[in-house]
Amino acid sequence: MKAVILCAGKGERLMPLTEDIPKPMIPINNKPVLEYLIVLCKKHGANEIFINTSYLPEKIKEYFGNGEKWNVKIIYSYEPKLLGTSGALNNFKEFLNETFFLIYGDNVTDIDLTMMLNFHKKNNSCGTLALRKAKNINSFSGYASLNHLFKIEEFIEKPDANKIQHIKDKSLWENSGIYVLEPEILKYIKKGFSDFAKDIFPELISLQKKILGFDMDSFYFREVGQIERYYNAKKEIESGAVKLAI
Repeated sequence: MKAVILCAGKGERLMPLTEDIPKPMIPINNKPVLEYLIVLCKKHGANEIFINTSYLPEKIKEYFGNGEKWNVKIIYSYEPKLLGTSGALNNFKEFLNETFFLIYGDNVTDIDLTMMLNFHKKNNSCGTLALRKAKNINSFSGYASLNHLFKIEEFIEKPDANKIQHIKDKSLWENSGIYVLEPEILKYIKKGFSDFAKDIFPELISLQKKILGFDMDSFYFREVGQIERYYNAKKEIESGAVKLAI
């Protein structure tokens, strides 16, 4: 099993914490957030991990090296200009020849990736997205509407005020930035910058490809790309209030 962890973002919303380190290296319990994700992937059978970098890439490479300490193999790419969440995969295309996990590098979670993978395989899906029931609609997140079989019928990324007003009564699920993907999805990713939520998923849905949602509400999840959210996750885990199942 293989996994891609996206680590190229600069983390401007985390300044000044990210003045000297990239976003995935911010610490919780003296370990970088990225380490939690690598351990999670390893636990669920991903022994080959691909990491894209851009901002301060040496900080990530110095800490993780080739991955031997965690019993995984790490392969890096470098983006002088950001390629986006999907465009980043073009640098790993030759390696991604089987079903793989993809995780955004500013997530902290103990999601059962094996359970998610089994759901994906059982339903013969092209892509499966980990989703949480949306409580409040805002302009910072991506949302999916599902049918009764958990097939995604519409994907709405970072809606503006008018769009929020239009969709506020819909039953929506929030995107967590954790995917199980089939390699066939790579043929829809053009060269240069592209984004899964804005470009790839809407196109696949329009083509009637099976893109499913996986309910992850029973697992711990925090997106820590914003300073207040980071401190909340840090407090929950370091206090022992939350014990991650990894």
